[in-house]
Amino acid sequence: MTENTPLDMAHGAMMAAPDDAPTRLQFYHCLADTELFMLLEKEVDNEKIIPEVFDLSDDSYVLVFDTQERMAAFTGVPKPYAALSGRMISALLLSNNIGIGVNLDVAPSAILIPPNGLSWLTDVLDNTPEKRMAKAVKISKYNMINPDLLESLTTRILRAGGVALAAFLVLVDYENGTSGPLIGFVDTPEKARDALAKSVTEALIFSGLSEGTIDVGFFASSDPIVATLARVGHQFELPKPVEPTRKSPVAPGSDPENPPILK
Repeated sequence: MTENTPLDMAHGAMMAAPDDAPTRLQFYHCLADTELFMLLEKEVDNEKIIPEVFDLSDDSYVLVFDTQERMAAFTGVPKPYAALSGRMISALLLSNNIGIGVNLDVAPSAILIPPNGLSWLTDVLDNTPEKRMAKAVKISKYNMINPDLLESLTTRILRAGGVALAAFLVLVDYENGTSGPLIGFVDTPEKARDALAKSVTEALIFSGLSEGTIDVGFFASSDPIVATLARVGHQFELPKPVEPTRKSPVAPGSDPENPPILK
């Protein structure tokens, strides 16, 4: 029997406090980041995915499971499937007005996410940070961060480890008279910057603090400001960047930058 998974625990917390918005957000956060096994009509052909669609209640759903054991327990026989993150599945299904049935009949986290719920999740995940130019006049220690938000930021930044040399949280006063927290990433490749900025935005939303803001900045290690960031900032411990290696063939759907085609 499969032990309780992170999705089980997030679902249990949500059901125990159904009126608590942050707890609900944490469930959707977990769902988006979990690898899910989605049942298909047939094997993937030329990276085209055809999910098996079920008519349940008033809507259509595809079925997903957070472990292969749970999927096998539901089907009873071998079935074709695709392993994708919850965020990828929500994006693939959005235009088809289809919901997802999670762990139905096989786990305590069994739940139906209707199309409108999946649409909301996709909107959150599609939130693109605004880019702006602002000159900093003072950088100091930031002591007011919400503990839940700090935990969420730490988790997301660690998950993105290997794409930055360092990351620091500070308070910045700007030339235009505004001030606020900033996370400064050091030596981050250009192609990874949008994803990192987006992960900070998601951390705010899933912590129930969507009305707040955290700026994100990217600096070279040779920039004089980095010494100040290191001296006064909260440092996130990051794994060392990994040297690029020759790519091996990957299964359809396993590359988040090259999602499969949904039919």
